[in-house]
Formats: sequence, C-alpha cells, structure tokens
Amino acid sequence: MSATDTRQQQAPALTSSLRLIATLGVIALISGLLVVSVVELTRPIIADNQREALRDGVLKVIPGAEQRRDYVLTGSGLVPKGEADSASGPVVHAGYDADGDFRGVAIEAAGRGYAGTIRLLYGYDPAREEIVGMTVLESQETPGLGDRIETDPQFKANFKDLEASLGPEGEALAHPIRTVEPGESDEPGEIDGITGATISANAVGRIIDDSAGSLLPRLAPHWSDLQGER
Repeated sequence: MSATDTRQQQAPALTSSLRLIATLGVIALISGLLVVSVVELTRPIIADNQREALRDGVLKVIPGAEQRRDYVLTGSGLVPKGEADSASGPVVHAGYDADGDFRGVAIEAAGRGYAGTIRLLYGYDPAREEIVGMTVLESQETPGLGDRIETDPQFKANFKDLEASLGPEGEALAHPIRTVEPGESDEPGEIDGITGATISANAVGRIIDDSAGSLLPRLAPHWSDLQGER
C-alpha cells in the first residue's frame, strides 16, 4: 500500500473523531445550559419555601408564640432587623403571644451531620433558662435513619425543657449540651440519642451547644429590651 493510500484512510478517521468531539461538546454545552436554567428557575421557589419553613418554625419552637419580631444582635445590642445590616450579626427571632407578651426567642443554627449540613431552629425561654423546642429546617441525613432527628417523637421531646442556663459569670453555659446514649440522660443539658442514628443525633447536640454557648451570653444583657413589646 502506498503512502498516499495510507493518508487517505487516516483522513476520514480523523474527520470522524473531530465530529464526535464536536458533537459531545455541543451536548455538554446544552446540558450545562439546561442545568443552569433549572437552578435559576427554582431558586426563587426554594427561597420562598425556606422563608415559609422559617416563619412556621419560629412559632413552632416557642410555645405560646403567635407573632414574631426579628432582630440583629450587633456589638451594641439588639437592633430591629429592618434597621440593621443582617451581615452585622446573627438574626434573633423574638416570639410574642396574642397579647404582645414576650415568650422567648428562636435561633437558627447549622453544622455538619452525617451526610451534609444540618440547619435547625431552636427556641429558648430566658425566664426558664431552657431550650423549649427544636425543628430541623434542612437536612440531607440518611432516610429512615439519620432523618429521624426530624421525626422521632422521643428525640424531639428532649427539647421541651432542656436546661441551658449560664454559669455564675454569665460567660458560658453552666452545663454543656450533648447527646448521650438513648435512655441515659440524667444530667442537665443531656439529650437522649437515637439508636441507629448516633452521628446525626450527636450532631444536633453539638450544633445547639455551639450556638447556645456562643449567643446566650451575648443575649443575656438584652432580655429586658424584648419584654413587654406591644
């Protein structure tokens, strides 16, 4: 076979390869555009769902609350959210009953679980110095196991009156909040875990401990600012 014949056979093969690469490139481009379009189209829906979950969650984790007011905890104290840059500090949701009496606050917290980030909301009653409710806002934990932090009634009962007082100096929790083996909680701040969902249950305890330990000492001087709001 001559050199000319060899080149003629190689040319069609090269052309076919280039066409295949071009075709795959077009497919990848179209797929990428479709993914971006779906993300952009669903972004407002997801944001609305998150706002609704947060709104409902605030009233759920503060017993007796029927209305809420949002504040930002800044270096100078609590400032109504509409008057402050939310980036200047964490948002605190204050709950009030139908008569306008202060019932407690709801605080959003997040941390690493077993399969991803867990976002939750917990209620705190400063008069009782107790965590009085908890709901999961977002979770990717394993269905049927880790996601029981959202549905297990015994686990959720831990947060109806979980002791979370401050120590004598008011600079830290008097007792750490932590998850223990199911049925073994007998000390203040201890949470009964879930059999088969140890990592997820432990994560909830750790998330609340980190958040409460950091924010409650900062909030303590400002409870009176929230009392009697009408």
